[in-house]
Formats: sequence, C-alpha cells, structure tokens
Amino acid sequence: MRNKKVLIVDDQYGIRILLKEVLSREEFSVFQAENGSAALEIIDEQDPDLILLDMKMPGMDGIEMLRRLRIKRPHTKVIMMTAYGELDLMEEATKLGALAHFTKPFDIDELRLEVVKQLVS
Repeated sequence: MRNKKVLIVDDQYGIRILLKEVLSREEFSVFQAENGSAALEIIDEQDPDLILLDMKMPGMDGIEMLRRLRIKRPHTKVIMMTAYGELDLMEEATKLGALAHFTKPFDIDELRLEVVKQLVS
C-alpha cells in the first residue's frame, strides 16, 4: 500500500484536508487539487492509482474531468463524491467508469474502506 497514490479533487478545503489526513494514515501518498484543471496537471505528473473526485466544482465539473481523464488514463480508478443526489450524473459517471459514489456528508470510514478495497484489488 505504501506505493499507492491517491488524488483528492474537491473545491472544499475542509474535505481535502480530512481525506488527506485519513488516507495518509493508510500510508498512501496523497495529493490534492481544488479543481479539475489542477487535478489534470497532478495526474500528468504523479499518475495516481485512484482519484476521489467531487461531482460539483466551479469551472470543470467532475463529469467533464472524468471524460478528460478517460482519454489520457482509461484505467485509473475513480470514486465520485457529491453533495447532491443527482442520479443522472451518477449514471453518467458510472458509464465513464466510476467505481463507487459517496454522497456528502459521507461516513469517512466507509469511504476509507472503499479506497483500500479498490487499491488492493
């Protein structure tokens, strides 16, 4: 697990810090981006194994970022996070290869366990 890289993409600073703290305890290398453009730069530099991606962000939203990611890195694992129960967007994300969805506020342990599960499989 030590060599696994996780990228957190969320415009909410508090969410990014919380997730970084929790996932760093699992000995993952954790990177953060506050928007899709910054995330794409980090993806090019770090090639993360898994991305936690917020659905709603200013500028490029999670769906658009996921579309762009699939062009560059079709096999990168993605877990979506959203504060909204938008079924149509979740369906779109699933078609684009998102492995799971978490609605905010989420149970941090459930999310941590899903990340670990995805990275060991």
